[in-house]
Amino acid sequence: MERPALPPGALDGLRVLDLSRVLAGPWCSQLLADLGADVVKVERPGSGDDTRAWGPPWLPREDGSASAESAYFLSANRNKRSVTVDLARPEGQQLVRELAQQSDVLLENFKVGGLAQYGLDYASLAALNPRLIYCSITGFGQTGPYAERPGYDFLMQGMGGLMSITGRPDGEPGGGPLKVGVALTDVMTGLYATVAVLAALQRRHVSGTGQHIDLALLDVQVAALANQASNYLVGGRVPQRMGNAHPSIVPYQDFPTADGHVIVTVGNDGQFAALCRVLGHAEWAGDARFATNPARVAHRAELVAAIAAVTATRPTAAWVDAMEAAGVPCGPINTLDRVFDDAQVRARGLRVEMPHAEAPAVPLVANPIRLSESPVAYRRAPPTLGQHSEEVLHDWLGLDDAALASLRARRVV
Repeated sequence: MERPALPPGALDGLRVLDLSRVLAGPWCSQLLADLGADVVKVERPGSGDDTRAWGPPWLPREDGSASAESAYFLSANRNKRSVTVDLARPEGQQLVRELAQQSDVLLENFKVGGLAQYGLDYASLAALNPRLIYCSITGFGQTGPYAERPGYDFLMQGMGGLMSITGRPDGEPGGGPLKVGVALTDVMTGLYATVAVLAALQRRHVSGTGQHIDLALLDVQVAALANQASNYLVGGRVPQRMGNAHPSIVPYQDFPTADGHVIVTVGNDGQFAALCRVLGHAEWAGDARFATNPARVAHRAELVAAIAAVTATRPTAAWVDAMEAAGVPCGPINTLDRVFDDAQVRARGLRVEMPHAEAPAVPLVANPIRLSESPVAYRRAPPTLGQHSEEVLHDWLGLDDAALASLRARRVV
């Protein structure tokens, strides 16, 4: 049965050559691919993207055996075509140069200067394709005293300040700095890279030429400190770890319940008054110590203790029902099984399944962007290594079967 035609994507016609690996670059290219771009992922013959080996878990085949497809790789490589090219060979370098000449965007996350030895740096490729938008993602950027250092997400969460404000205070049980539970700096860098690429494309509409994008994980992490960075720059006080509490809003944290925890996120005085009524202490809203948010921040310890003493008397679900009915923002702390079983998550279709070369279907997390006229489409499952080598080299470069067979025989692809 013929598949129904997909609606045009927002980035239909855009060609992206992806030389990146692991997460930040692939996150960007997956987002561009979801929006309709034709993304070609160039990988090392035999091994491919580092994350192909980052398992378990591995995608199970129909017979229950484990495939060679890691869940990590699957998370960031949907809607792409995989080509294997040996960059150590002059013929491989020439192939990538030819692909770059057919590209609108090139993504890479090699060490600073790492591609110059192959003639694949920005200056070399821009001379061949002046319209090329070339996005370099590194740990520390193209300039500065750390430019030559390798950089990883965990390192950036520490150096960039995020771990200093994540976790419980020293002296409390479990106190000490913690990294976030996902590679958040990588993910945010992928998002910033996507914005930068789209901005450069818009500029190209005016200027007719591409440009070089220099993105650093450290820069992104510092920028993403948001209000915490602003609090320090304006107030001159170094923020400390506060567990799940908020430095500027009270109550805005988790509270114990009879069977777990409930998150309460009161954003204004009206919501606080509603919370007080639900807790059976309407008088707190009129107490000078708690009537306004600045007063609540100043008297944080006593208010939090008082609220916790009440919330501990009933189960989480009971509190959520009562607070939601009163208009108090709240919710449970869900494990991932509960996340994907949540009614809202299911209604929004945040789990999708796609047919895969190694399995009947691969479950993936949906793209959260909702466009009314050019929606995200799920066209291709994450590719197996080199799955589309001949297809892409024929489509983009017009190579015939004899040329492709010769490249295969010489192990260039």
